[in-house]
Amino acid sequence: MNGSGSIKDDLIVAGAPLPRLAAAEPLDGRKVRLTWVSGEPTIVDLAPVLASRRIYIPLREDDALFRSMRVAEWGNAIEWGGDLELSAVWLSRLPPVVFDNEDFRRAMDHLGMTLEGMAAALEVSRRLVADYRKNKPVPRHIGLAVRYLLEHHGAPERGDAVRV
Repeated sequence: MNGSGSIKDDLIVAGAPLPRLAAAEPLDGRKVRLTWVSGEPTIVDLAPVLASRRIYIPLREDDALFRSMRVAEWGNAIEWGGDLELSAVWLSRLPPVVFDNEDFRRAMDHLGMTLEGMAAALEVSRRLVADYRKNKPVPRHIGLAVRYLLEHHGAPERGDAVRV
């Protein structure tokens, strides 16, 4: 600093900013609607997360406790009483519950997959892939499998043009 600057002049930014939450709303079945500071809404399913650790047993068993969630002061987590929390960074990496036909088409285009190629990768029929491209509801397990393919075949980072 040259004496006339401020501490802000020396702020160093490295990489993408950390995700921050603006709101969190509990939904049925341990699902949560998250609203990020950017305004982007996402619905995620916390049931597998809560089932994976003993510390979360109270959240699995007590509906009132689960529904008492709140966003932490700095937007860096959702929290409950009893020192239970899930970080915004971790939550941002959860797959959204919804995986629709448009997401399926964008994923196929990004991967450069033909109907036959996607059918082989997912071990389903070509006809089923064609139906998912059109209007047949995409089952959760197929959506997760497609996200896995994207993740392991150079999927764009969060915020890039293709986000599924």
